[in-house]
Amino acid sequence: MNVKEFDVVLYGATGFTGRQSVDYFRHHAPAGLRWAIAGRNREKLEAIGAGVPVLVADSADQAQLDTLVARTRVVLTTAGPFKLYASGLVEACVRLGAHYVDIGGEPAWIKLVMERHHRQAEERKLKIVPGCGVCSAPVDLGVFLLEEKLENRLVEARSYIKIAGGSFNGGTIANESLSYASGDIKQARDTFLLGPRLSRPLKAIEHDPRFVRYDRQIHAWTAPCPMGVSDTRTVRRSIALRGHDFPFQEYLTFDGGSGLLQALGITAAVATMNAALAFGPTRNLLQKMMPPGSGPTDQAMDAGAFECRIVGRTAEGSQEEVSLRVAGDPGNRVTVKCVCESALTLAINEGDLSQRFGVLTPSVALGHALVTRLAAAGFEVKPA
Repeated sequence: MNVKEFDVVLYGATGFTGRQSVDYFRHHAPAGLRWAIAGRNREKLEAIGAGVPVLVADSADQAQLDTLVARTRVVLTTAGPFKLYASGLVEACVRLGAHYVDIGGEPAWIKLVMERHHRQAEERKLKIVPGCGVCSAPVDLGVFLLEEKLENRLVEARSYIKIAGGSFNGGTIANESLSYASGDIKQARDTFLLGPRLSRPLKAIEHDPRFVRYDRQIHAWTAPCPMGVSDTRTVRRSIALRGHDFPFQEYLTFDGGSGLLQALGITAAVATMNAALAFGPTRNLLQKMMPPGSGPTDQAMDAGAFECRIVGRTAEGSQEEVSLRVAGDPGNRVTVKCVCESALTLAINEGDLSQRFGVLTPSVALGHALVTRLAAAGFEVKPA
C-alpha cells in the first residue's frame, strides 16, 4: 500500500459502540499511532472530544468514502447494519488499498462481500475481516488454538459459551431487524453459508441446536447460543481455509442445580425476541424502544463477563480444550476490545501476520498476533 496519512480510521464514531471504541483507542492506542475518527456529522464527531482529526463521510456518498479510505491503512467500522452502511467502505478499501475490520455478525452480507471482493482483495494483498467483535473473534481464535494444540488431529470440536451482564444495544436491534425484514435470516440458516462446499453429508452436530439438553461431556445444561449462527459459519470457513474438515457446533452453557431453569429461560427469551423481530409491527416497536446510539449503562457493561471453552476430540479418543475468559459484557465491552485490538493488530503487527489475503476470518487473518494482543488486554487464554 502507498504511504497513508493515518494508520487507523474509526468510522461510526458517534454511535454507541463507536463512542466506546474511541474511548478504547484514547486509553490503549500506543504513542505515535496516527488515528482519526469519522462519521457523517461533523458537530457530533467534534463533540466527542477525542483530540484526533475528524473526517466526515456519509456512507451513501461513495466519493466521500473514497476520500476517507485513501487516507488510511486500516478502516475500523462499528456502523451497522453493515449491509446498509459498510458495503461502500469495503468496496473503497479493496479498490484504494486499505485493510478492513468490523463487528458485524451478518453471515448473508459477509457471503456477498466474499463473492464481490475476495479475489481482488487477495490479489492486492489486503485483509478484509468482518466479524471481529464477540461475534466471532474469541470462538474462532479458540478453535484455531485447539487445532494447533492437537497438531491438526481434531475430528470434532464444540464451543461452550457463558455470558453474564449487559444487554442489547440499539445497533444490535437494528442489525437483527434488517436481517428479518430483508429475508437474510433465511439465507443464514444455511449451516455452511460461508463455505466450504460439502462433498459429504451434514453431520448430526452440525445442525443448528434448537432445544435445551444436558451435555454429559461437560456436565452442564446447554441451550442454543444467540451468537451461534454467526460463530459457527465463521469457524467452519476458518477450518476450510486451513485445509481441514471436522464438525463444529456452539452452545450456551449453564451449571449447577438451576442450570435447567436458566437454559429454559434464555431459550424462551430468545424465541420471544425472534418472534417479535419476525413480525413487522413488533419489530418497529423494538427499534423505537432501543434506537441506534442507545445501550446499557457503564455499570451493567462492567459487571458482565464472557467465557468460551473449545472442547475437541481426536480420532484416538483423547479430549483437550482451550478457553478464553474476559471481564465485561459480551455485546459491548468484549466486542469493543476485540475489534479495536484487531485493528491495532493490522496497524502495528502487520509484519507478524500470515501471507493470507482476501475476505478472511479473524483467526486466519490475524492469528497469534491477535491472541497475543487480547491476552495483554485482559483476556485469560488457557493454555497460554
